[in-house]
Amino acid sequence: MDKHKRTYAIVGTGAVGGFFGAKLNRAGFDVHFLLHNDYSHVRIHGLTIDSKAGDFVVPHVKAYRSARDMPACDVAIVALKTTNNSVLPDVLPPILKHDGVVLVLQNGLGNEEEISKIVGGNKVMAGLCYICSNKVGPGHIRHWDLGNITLAEYIGDGLAAGTTPRMMALAEDFQRAEIGIKLANDLLLARWKKLVWNVPYNGLSVILNAMTDQLMKNPSTRSLVADIMSEVVTGAASCGHPIAESFVQEMLDYTDSMVPYKTSMKIDFDERRRMEVESIFGNPLRAIRKAGGSSPLIEMLYHELKFLDDESQSLRTPRSLLRG
Repeated sequence: MDKHKRTYAIVGTGAVGGFFGAKLNRAGFDVHFLLHNDYSHVRIHGLTIDSKAGDFVVPHVKAYRSARDMPACDVAIVALKTTNNSVLPDVLPPILKHDGVVLVLQNGLGNEEEISKIVGGNKVMAGLCYICSNKVGPGHIRHWDLGNITLAEYIGDGLAAGTTPRMMALAEDFQRAEIGIKLANDLLLARWKKLVWNVPYNGLSVILNAMTDQLMKNPSTRSLVADIMSEVVTGAASCGHPIAESFVQEMLDYTDSMVPYKTSMKIDFDERRRMEVESIFGNPLRAIRKAGGSSPLIEMLYHELKFLDDESQSLRTPRSLLRG
């Protein structure tokens, strides 16, 4: 991949894909955006980013309704919610060059393995996003805090790939776009460390109807967050990916320093969209069980969220009832 000609496709132009894609576009990269509901608006008005690092607009966006209309690109960034991954077998093959790579910007565990079955294991990388951003309107993203990505290679079998030239090449592009980058030698370790934050805050924000700052201010919920974090650390160790117990305090301090934030899972629940319960809770829980471990707190969150997710979906008005 020639760094001067590298092209990007964004699959999932929302709070994450829209933000990072807009920054790459602003930095001069050739970026192609696949959109659904926002296609007409973005095609006319572009993307609007309200950011703590400075607001900006990308007025002219290469927007597409269908992957079949997009050019094959060097890098396909998958920023869809994992609940929509069923579309990827149709979307990814036409937009990826034969020597291209899929960069997976999704939460949870097991996504790279799933996508490798579509494009091949040697064409998958992971990007773990540490960002507070929400989509607040068509083509309109509000970036509240953070905004970094940790890159890691996927090679399957739970092995650590180390730092590769491909990682360095993409890191150079993202840094040129003023996106903070870290490189991780071990993808699964990085995924488990991200779960130390995602499991308690995403789960409790929905179950307790709370923002991150509310969970941190109350002594009872702060203690519960710490206990869930410790359980994730224990689960990771049982799966062969040990994390220092001190990382729990590091994540608590990290959250204390953040702006008050409504998690992505809480937003999905409030808007009656399917939540990423399986990728963030189910897949880690099954991995822990397979390794012979037990995680009662994670299991409780998983079953509560499954109930809430199913109940939320049952309340949605069927489209057939909306027809005259």
